[in-house]
Amino acid sequence: TAFTTIGILLISVPNKDQLSLGITVKVPKTAMNSEEKTLVEIIDDNNQINLAKYINYVSAPQAGAIATFSGTTRDTFEGKTVVELRYEAYVPMAIKNLKSICSAARSSWDLHSIAVAHRLGIVPVGETSVFVAVSATHRADSLDACKFLIDELKASVPIWKKEVYSDGEVWKENPEFLERRLELGKDGGCCRRKIETAAHDKKSCCKPKVKVEEAID
Repeated sequence: TAFTTIGILLISVPNKDQLSLGITVKVPKTAMNSEEKTLVEIIDDNNQINLAKYINYVSAPQAGAIATFSGTTRDTFEGKTVVELRYEAYVPMAIKNLKSICSAARSSWDLHSIAVAHRLGIVPVGETSVFVAVSATHRADSLDACKFLIDELKASVPIWKKEVYSDGEVWKENPEFLERRLELGKDGGCCRRKIETAAHDKKSCCKPKVKVEEAID
């Protein structure tokens, strides 16, 4: 752990003038940093996501780049007319998982602020169900981190979606979730896959963060 030297400690000694002692105090460097700005919210039913709120939250004079992702309900899926989407979640775990994902993003990229919001309940066509905003000094960090955040949200956060069509409805699993389940070897196969984080290339944005290696037990 890196340490930083701080301060001169003044103490009182009985029957003596006040003495100034050069006592070195060492504390972890992180204790000296300002608190990281991360906002994670699950929005109650029938409340829209205020995009400007989250963009303003991550904005800062030192942040030269803000990357955002807005997931909206589209009007068709595989030829079917979509009326609306309906979301449910296990909220305590969803918030915990989202915070963990944000921490993982910070450990991989140099970020200033992160905001993630997901809406529950009915989301009509054209309205936003999920929003991610990330600010950083440079655009590559913000773009890569934004993609990582939404991909991990879709793959691991306990939020469930029902698609309502003009002629029926169905619960849908995100493709990212299905892929993650396969990668973790939960498909019952004998040859499980090992997941390891790959170092990202800071010279280009949005490169894959996960590589899959075949491993035979």
